[in-house]
Amino acid sequence: MRDLAVKIRDLSFTYYRGKNAALDGINLEVEKGEFIAIMGATGSGKTTLCLCMNGIIPHFMFGSLSGTVEVAGMSTVDHFIDELSEKVGMVLQDPESQLFSATVLTEVAFGAENLGLPREEIRERIDWALEVVRLKGLEHRSPRELSGGQKQRLAIASALVMRPEILVLDEPTSELDPIGTKDVFSTVKRLNREFGITVVMVEHKSEEVAVHADRVVILKSGKIIFQGTPREVFSNPDVVAESKILCPPVVDFGFALRRGGYELKEIPISEDEAFSIARSIMGKRGLTA
Repeated sequence: MRDLAVKIRDLSFTYYRGKNAALDGINLEVEKGEFIAIMGATGSGKTTLCLCMNGIIPHFMFGSLSGTVEVAGMSTVDHFIDELSEKVGMVLQDPESQLFSATVLTEVAFGAENLGLPREEIRERIDWALEVVRLKGLEHRSPRELSGGQKQRLAIASALVMRPEILVLDEPTSELDPIGTKDVFSTVKRLNREFGITVVMVEHKSEEVAVHADRVVILKSGKIIFQGTPREVFSNPDVVAESKILCPPVVDFGFALRRGGYELKEIPISEDEAFSIARSIMGKRGLTA
């Protein structure tokens, strides 16, 4: 029997006074310890789906809701956000919208203090969260003084201090440069692989998704139109065209080679795979890189 972190059945949602359904018949299961990426064009329902996983919908954002959402075995309708937040951590697109405290230390401490934990356990959780996101030593720095990538990692630490089983991230790298993006992805990957935290990430940077995600879920007009491994998604021209997502640049390189007559077992989806193919072709021609 599969051990599920997230179980969604026949989920539909229309915002109050909305004309069209933001989500329409969503069925999705996420196994414990899985890293899934949610992709799709603007307005496809990605953020709404995230908000349904942590109880903001239906408890704070209202509308017409049908179907069921269970996270860590709890119904998001029957349990309020304070209960859900101990199981599901949420990181938003703009980290500054989540950061309010004067120092890194007080920012991370906020959630644990609200749980009424003993002082020793609060300190232990803070130290662990800051170490995991590589902000140890910056406890007394103002969040405003941090780089974009550091701010986003601080937002992640603030979620981690609650010791969630599931981490939901809504386009956490959209405002970050390449260095900040890699920092966030490496942090999230570590949480997933080393600590077994289930990750649900809305993300449009396909070159990172291809390397880090176990599965990609594609939304269009509030519906799931395809899901599969990164390779199954990015090497399928029909899915890419219909969903209007961007592929990793190396995918175009692979298709160009095939059009040029080269036989490839698989289309590359990462730079390492593309370099390996290029070296193989050059070696057959007696060339060296």
